[in-house]
Amino acid sequence: MGTYYIPRNYKGETRILYIFSIKSLITTAIGAAIGGLFLFLFSALALKNVGIIVMAVFAVIGYIIGAVKIPTIVSIPVTKKIGGEPISEIMIRYFKFRKNRKMYTYYQSTKEEK
Repeated sequence: MGTYYIPRNYKGETRILYIFSIKSLITTAIGAAIGGLFLFLFSALALKNVGIIVMAVFAVIGYIIGAVKIPTIVSIPVTKKIGGEPISEIMIRYFKFRKNRKMYTYYQSTKEEK
């Protein structure tokens, strides 16, 4: 039998400017827009430099939310469960949980209780 070419899995995020994926570019823009509101506020108070710094901080926070994945660290039990997942997906799951918080209590019954 002959050999066959098996293509690589090219499914993944496209990169823009080498560091931005589409999701991280969008979250960076959203963070910069929120920071732009603070820039407008601080420039009205004649503190434009402070506004630029706050805008940059919000843009970096947006980039981190869109691009960074939680590493799997064996010594930390929480990262064993969520290791390798993007921060944005973890935040979405958390907000869905907060929106629809239902508490289920499970206990093991014994024959005496019945």
